[in-house]
Amino acid sequence: MRRAAGIAIALLASAPAYGAGARPFKLGTFEAQGRTLLGLVLEDQRVIDIAAASAALEQRHTAWPKLEPPADMKQLIARYDAGWRERLHAIAAQAETDVAYVHDLKALRVRPPILYPETLLNAAVNYTEHASEMARAAALPAAAAPSQSAPGLWERRSDDPRATPYLFPKLRSAVIADGEAIRVPPGRDKVDWECELAVVVGRRAAHVPLAKAADFIFGYTLENDVSDRGGRGDSRFGSDWLVGKSHDSFAPLGPFVVPKEFVADPQKLGIRFSLSGTLMQDSSTERMTHNVFELLHYASNILTLQPGDVISTGSPAGVGSARNPPIFMKPGDVAVCSIEGIGTLTNPVAAAEPGQ
Repeated sequence: MRRAAGIAIALLASAPAYGAGARPFKLGTFEAQGRTLLGLVLEDQRVIDIAAASAALEQRHTAWPKLEPPADMKQLIARYDAGWRERLHAIAAQAETDVAYVHDLKALRVRPPILYPETLLNAAVNYTEHASEMARAAALPAAAAPSQSAPGLWERRSDDPRATPYLFPKLRSAVIADGEAIRVPPGRDKVDWECELAVVVGRRAAHVPLAKAADFIFGYTLENDVSDRGGRGDSRFGSDWLVGKSHDSFAPLGPFVVPKEFVADPQKLGIRFSLSGTLMQDSSTERMTHNVFELLHYASNILTLQPGDVISTGSPAGVGSARNPPIFMKPGDVAVCSIEGIGTLTNPVAAAEPGQ
């Protein structure tokens, strides 16, 4: 853990900052009167239509170059360093409250901020305390970290006692927005929560050196890594990640993306989860076994990441299945995942809709 923290500090020291006086903003995808729009979010209350505000800025100030409005969040992320970073900071700094392109957040339908990640990866047991509680719940000894490296994937230093990172894919068809319902599948009554910080990839990333991983991160959002703990009815081939993780609605994502220039240290963020008003998880991202930079480095050694891809960094302790007796989400509950400085992701829990 100390080694992971040291790597994080070194990488943060090299990360670019936009400016101490910059007005912070978040980015989201919204729907208004049947129209999808990209929005710049201020104080979690107002949403500025990015395309409309950019056009108005160009009209008022001819010195600003004309930029083609991005079609979606993935395009905006890909073009962020090609003019849109400066454009969005200018829009945030000059925001007005009485113009047509500024909306009250409550008047819009919030959509997943990225529609939809081409690749959604999740880290398994990436907090030591969560690994321990799951081992206790299964009456198994905690697994010892292997001593050998995974050539080409994870080269372990001789003084690093940690296991190799563990990532699994979660299908993007599971993604839902803030406010949408987590649906309990028919016959599946062991549906658990996992409140997680999620990394949003900013650039095409293949075999990224650890020392340069920060350069490939665009920002951060939240994911509730909803999990079906009911198993598949047999023990073939170990864990079945499809059954366990990728039911429809099992990846609430958002509500917004926070660009990395507004996150001083992603490894020092409070993370909390409550179920119907009862606090279940209360931890910090500093408790991660492998930090955000290490996870991106590792993932990029397996597949080529693209702008808008998401790596969810694992759950802290406090999941329902590890409790005695276990607690699971049920229709009528409300799941609330909050991460300091990133936002709050709220989803009601409901039964599956008829026909599902």
